[in-house]
Amino acid sequence: MTVALEKPENADTAEPAEKTAPVAGVRRVSRRMVVAAILVTWLVLFALLRGKQTLTLAAADLTDLHRWFNDVNDTIGADRNSNPLFLYFFNEIRLVIDNLVTFIQSLISQPSDGRPLPQIGWLGVVGIAGYISWAVGNWRVALLAVAGFTFFGMQGLWQESMDTLALTLSAVFVALLFAIPLGVWAGLSDRFNRIMTPFLDFMQTMPTFVYLAPLTLFFLIGPASATIATLIYAAPPAIRITAHAIRSVPETTVEAADSLGSTRRQTLLKVLLPMSKRTVVMGVNQTIMAALAMVTIAALIDAPGLGKTVVQALQSLDVGTAFNAGLAIVVMAIVLDRVTTAASGRAEAARRSGNRFLKWRRPLLVGGGVAAAVLVYLSHTYVWAAEFPGEGSTGSTIASAADDVTTWAQDNLSGITNAFRDAITNGLLNPFQTLLTDSPWWLVGAALVALGAVLGGWRAGVTTAVCVGLLVGTGVWSDSMTTLASTVVATVLVMVLGLTFGVWMGRSLLVDRLLRPTLDAAQVMPPFVYLVPFLALFGATRFTAIVAAVVYAVPVAIKIIADGVRAVPETTVEAATAAGCNTWQIITKVQLPMSRSALTLATNQGLIYVLSMVVVGGLVGAGALGYDVVAGFSQGELYGKGLAAGLAIVLLGVMFDRITQAAARRASA
Repeated sequence: MTVALEKPENADTAEPAEKTAPVAGVRRVSRRMVVAAILVTWLVLFALLRGKQTLTLAAADLTDLHRWFNDVNDTIGADRNSNPLFLYFFNEIRLVIDNLVTFIQSLISQPSDGRPLPQIGWLGVVGIAGYISWAVGNWRVALLAVAGFTFFGMQGLWQESMDTLALTLSAVFVALLFAIPLGVWAGLSDRFNRIMTPFLDFMQTMPTFVYLAPLTLFFLIGPASATIATLIYAAPPAIRITAHAIRSVPETTVEAADSLGSTRRQTLLKVLLPMSKRTVVMGVNQTIMAALAMVTIAALIDAPGLGKTVVQALQSLDVGTAFNAGLAIVVMAIVLDRVTTAASGRAEAARRSGNRFLKWRRPLLVGGGVAAAVLVYLSHTYVWAAEFPGEGSTGSTIASAADDVTTWAQDNLSGITNAFRDAITNGLLNPFQTLLTDSPWWLVGAALVALGAVLGGWRAGVTTAVCVGLLVGTGVWSDSMTTLASTVVATVLVMVLGLTFGVWMGRSLLVDRLLRPTLDAAQVMPPFVYLVPFLALFGATRFTAIVAAVVYAVPVAIKIIADGVRAVPETTVEAATAAGCNTWQIITKVQLPMSRSALTLATNQGLIYVLSMVVVGGLVGAGALGYDVVAGFSQGELYGKGLAAGLAIVLLGVMFDRITQAAARRASA
């Protein structure tokens, strides 16, 4: 009691106040002051040393590392059919994958002149799609599937759509063959889960295009490399979600099974898997969506399908053709998403509907199966059921309409779009890019390391230092800084939009219900699709790539921020309202500060999503690392430089990810 009375008395004296007040002030502003000091020092040294030691490399110039990569590529190509490692391992894997893809394609390929009819023509494929959708979902989903698959033929893209579907199904089949057992293992074993987590983090952090170049080194270009790249990208969601599903089964249920004498195998097969089935099916849904997105991207390594049509159209700036193929990709994504989503909720829907339809379900399934079999027989026997009638008429109309809209937009909106583009480019992008590319490399590296250490801690600083050193070693430093500038500018725009709409959604359930379906649909669309409308509005420029990256990344940022704002306790908001705070004060003084960890996580995800669009942007004039990677696929002498550019993208991704994740942990601590 005496001590409690002495503290207030001492607190009134001047000496303790002089000691404690500065400490409190330093704790509040020290990190901001250090960041400001780093930036000011950087700007001062930039003014003094501009243009010196920038490590600029001409587009056609190669470093020793690039030549070494080229030599490795040539050596592997020469020894591919004699080296035992390729003869008995890599070539065998490629052969198995090629045979799987070829088998599925042979079932559903559209016949051409001189070829026999396929095993299953268009009418049979539509019938099977409708039957499966109805069997795992409901009649609405079946109607959507039938309409969607019929639409592919009307667009004149039946063969391309079936090639895309074949690659997607092949990749998903192989991915799930490994992912579900690994996910179950990770769900049952904490040790294995800890081992798998870093690998899954790395696979999901790495931009999608980076898989492509190394895989072509071992598996050549074509369907095999595309399928393997797709399953690598698509497997992590299934592993994570399956492990989560297994861990989410109540312990009391598992203990009850054990007490009844169940073995581990019986507990797994009779308890854990049945109770986690719905969540596992959701993992399958995410795997299919990831696979479809990656299959279209894999067109850069000669994967057949809709992605190849989009790439060729983008390279020739043919907006109409690109839009028509992009629309087909969106329709396929929506159909596959709705079918798998309906499959995950079918059991619950059946329980809600009661038992009145259960007794009719089996006869209806049998009848539907017979009808589908009849359609398959017709499509295998008759040309009219195998070749889509009047194929392409709707697609020509869509492409023509897209071209007309493009021409109208360029004629009537060019003033607005050009002003917006020039404002962002000249006011934000060019100055920041100049700072990064014209500063000495060591100055930029020191600033990045210092910022990483201040924002993320010493571990993030060490990671940044390693990444900067490796970036210098890749020989594409200048292009890396150009990409860094575009990525940061795009992320700033993502966060501006994310804060605006995220706070709005977090504060209003009505807005959330209205906007969330649009955000879900935007996340379903593969990255290529985003380029088409902005190519029409802004032309082939780096700004087009930035806007497409913003649109691709902003949905996830909005969702994270909205969830963070909504998680702020209502009692805290009510207390602030009772204290007389207005809406702006509640947002800026209560909700945003208390959801700081969500804001940092949104920044992390925004950076990663933007960076994953770098190579896509290389197709429409973004330049820098994206162009280097694309050129590496198309020009053999630039393969090494393209591979180094892919490595640089990985290093930027790792650096961003570690800094922002560490900052998020600090914010939530």
